[in-house]
Amino acid sequence: MLTEKYNQLQSILLNLESVVVAFSGGVDSTFLLKAAVETLGPEHVLTVTAESETYPSSELEEAKILAQQIGVRHQVIETSELAIPGYAENNKNRCYFCKSSLFDHLIPVMVEKGYQNVIYGVIADDMNEYRPGMQAAKEKGIRGPLQEANLFKEEIRKLSKQFKLPTWDKPSFACLSSRIAYGEYITKEKLTKVDKAERFLKSLSIRQVRVRTHQDIARIEVEPNDMKVVLEHHDRIVRELQHYGYKYITLDLLGYQSGSMNKILS
Repeated sequence: MLTEKYNQLQSILLNLESVVVAFSGGVDSTFLLKAAVETLGPEHVLTVTAESETYPSSELEEAKILAQQIGVRHQVIETSELAIPGYAENNKNRCYFCKSSLFDHLIPVMVEKGYQNVIYGVIADDMNEYRPGMQAAKEKGIRGPLQEANLFKEEIRKLSKQFKLPTWDKPSFACLSSRIAYGEYITKEKLTKVDKAERFLKSLSIRQVRVRTHQDIARIEVEPNDMKVVLEHHDRIVRELQHYGYKYITLDLLGYQSGSMNKILS
């Protein structure tokens, strides 16, 4: 079954002929980039990463290294989500504004460089989640080959491991804005606060973490096995996060949940 899905992915990519890959350096976009290079050849693939206030610098540096390892041309462009009308207000369509703006940056690159399509790392799992960015992709003719081949996250991890990609077991990542409760205005200062808090928690050997922000409250999400690490270091964590500007520090007993902020939209 997995081989059939990968063959289907290759068939989709071959029909696209040449592609610009929206590349974050995460599990999905890295596998998509690798598959595109293996299928089309590096001369028919350009990968582009958007540098912005919602994208941690550590992720950007990792994306650069991954693109070099895969052996593909990599371009970094500057964007600013906070400058997009409607984005900072942080309503339920925030991701639509973000993806729409990103694609508006990538399409001119595609045209200028002579590629045929822009593709991004949407996957089959996303069909069951709230993803307004998919609507932006549909409107602008942006393709999602992984989703079209019905590939799910765990399958992508397995294939990534077969390709010896270092991202095969990388924790899931989403933009820093996803940490801030809907309706709460997004600022660069808040994004920096989240980034610093998550980097500190990762320094304690916690791999998967979210610092969900509700005004002055930090709601820490980690995998259940890492809750003991949070409790062991609770004094340090409280001091550090209060130094960043949080007044109340909490541990969510439900643990890490992808898209947990979307619960209020149900």
